[in-house]
Amino acid sequence: MKSYEMGKLRNLGIVAHGGAGKTSLAEAFLYNTGAINRLGKVSDGNTISDYLPEEVKHQVSISTSIVPCEWKNHKINVLDTPGYSDFFGEVKSALRVAEGALLVLCGVSGLEVQAEILWEYTDSLNLPKVIFINKLDRENANFDKVVDQIKQFYSKARIVPIQIPLGSEASFHGVVDVLSRQALVFEQNGSGKFQAKAVPAELADEVSAVRDGIAEAVVEVDDELLTKYLDGQPLTDDELRSGLRKAMAANMLVPVLCGSSLKNIGVQPLMDFIVDYMPSPADRGSEEPGTAALVFKTLADPFVGKLSYFRVYGGGIKSDSTVYNSAKQKEEKIGQVFYLRGKNQEPVTEVRAGDIAAIAKLQDTSTGDTLTVKDKPASLEGVEFPVPCLTVAIEPKSKGDEDKLGSALARLVEEDPSIAIGKNTETREMLLTGLGEMHLEIVLEKLARKFGVGVNMHAPKIPYRETLRKPVQVEGKHKKQSGGHGQYGHVWLKIEPLDGKDFEFSEEVFGGAVPRQYFPAVEKGVREAMVEGVVAGFPVTDVKVTLYDGSYHTVDSSEMAFKLAAVLAFKKGAEQARPTLLEPVMNVEVTVPDVFMGDVIGDLNGKRGKVLGMEPAGKFQVVKAHVPMAELLRYAIDLKSLTQGRGSFRMEFAHYEDVPAKISEEIVAASKTS
Repeated sequence: MKSYEMGKLRNLGIVAHGGAGKTSLAEAFLYNTGAINRLGKVSDGNTISDYLPEEVKHQVSISTSIVPCEWKNHKINVLDTPGYSDFFGEVKSALRVAEGALLVLCGVSGLEVQAEILWEYTDSLNLPKVIFINKLDRENANFDKVVDQIKQFYSKARIVPIQIPLGSEASFHGVVDVLSRQALVFEQNGSGKFQAKAVPAELADEVSAVRDGIAEAVVEVDDELLTKYLDGQPLTDDELRSGLRKAMAANMLVPVLCGSSLKNIGVQPLMDFIVDYMPSPADRGSEEPGTAALVFKTLADPFVGKLSYFRVYGGGIKSDSTVYNSAKQKEEKIGQVFYLRGKNQEPVTEVRAGDIAAIAKLQDTSTGDTLTVKDKPASLEGVEFPVPCLTVAIEPKSKGDEDKLGSALARLVEEDPSIAIGKNTETREMLLTGLGEMHLEIVLEKLARKFGVGVNMHAPKIPYRETLRKPVQVEGKHKKQSGGHGQYGHVWLKIEPLDGKDFEFSEEVFGGAVPRQYFPAVEKGVREAMVEGVVAGFPVTDVKVTLYDGSYHTVDSSEMAFKLAAVLAFKKGAEQARPTLLEPVMNVEVTVPDVFMGDVIGDLNGKRGKVLGMEPAGKFQVVKAHVPMAELLRYAIDLKSLTQGRGSFRMEFAHYEDVPAKISEEIVAASKTS
């Protein structure tokens, strides 16, 4: 591939709900440009962009793939993104470096959940988008119905169809290009070739109406065109095209095109539209004055090493050079720079502003970092990844693989910042958090394939605690004589509930009943005893312990003896002080569309939650509640089901509360059998 100036580049994120056909569309792009000589199929596992073993196995995109293609002296950097919400982090990183989005909708299913989420997200980025209604050759496909659905859902957006399908379902054979007033009739062999013919007479009125709609939309960006339009004068073809180009750059309308990616019908006109009307890096004003490139994606490979995908915003990145990582404040040596097409690499000497490429084996650079020059460092805005929300406990299948698992997980977090790794010190479990079940399943498959680490996954243990509800005074005496020096320690402890504070130790010893040097040993004994409570073996919390009396022996007393006496005293006192089981309660904020609010509140109540209130947030409502952690282990899955994938939530620890008696009995019984 040759080097292109910014005005000849198009960085385009292809986004869709899973199954809408965007990977097949990317494949058709490559075929039409001659980059490949046959169309691959997702079902056959031989497409250029879905090349990872996990993608072939599951027949879904799980990672953004770059598939550049050269068309009419332009380069289109196609970023083929996953369509499932579990991999939304990949979508966010791709759209961070794109000037436009191609939203693919299925002509049968229409506007599906993930497409709605993608629409909202591109709007939040003020990113121009074009819609391609795909699969019009399928049974029950209906172009007009999908357009009407979009207009109904997004009444404030200016939806502008610029094509009309020729035929429908099995008889779909081409499109009418309204701008050129031509009917493009395609060959049925998937070649992508077509003949331009006159518009059928029965479609003439519809073409005129659609053309008027385009004119009405584009005049808003040009005062001269608006004056002409208001004076009742028709716009010329050149004026329509010029206005459409300006309107796209200003993100003032959403054009709608159509076709069938699998049959390669309507794909070439779509590519023409992208080249002619979608904004270039220069149009969106994204050029930096100095050298600056953003690393927006990382691939971890145990054999090849780390692969860093980057987009250049200013200057250029050259092979065999040195750059400065402004985020890490370290210099990086660059070996070979190359263009990617799926997994295929093409070495280049330099990547210029606006373009996208990759570098292997950078030492300190990670996703979101800026590569620049040390004397004039730049710092580009990074990538905001979604917060993971589904947590599982994991352990290696082979006991000797703990260290191997830790380093492998660190590599995968580098590759996918939307997963998180943690360790619960109370339950002594390693925790893996992701965006959903499939996301976590893929992580485990990668651990096995890339790093040879088999992993077991299960629900995490709840870090229950115990507390004491009744003040008591207890004695603990440790006395042992076995020849020579004996052991003697004797304490009296006051044990009291202490709400909101984990632990407090004090002493009120008078007259030297217990020498001061043994106070730390008593506290240490109490702390050790609190690690395992008397109800179900969970740590004890919210307790104040006061050492107020005791006795000692001038020869036989020792720190160890007093520590053991304190352990005995605390355990005896805990049994008398009405011990109670506590569970962690989480502060939960659930963001949902109005229509699902009743279902979400009902579900939270069913999870022993206490709804604290609601507040509006744009088109959504935020429900705030306190919910026991034990009820939230699968909430990411439950919420997706309740809201058809439209809801989201975040949670953080709030406090501990008493476990209801019946549930407490079940936990105690389970602790005795484990």
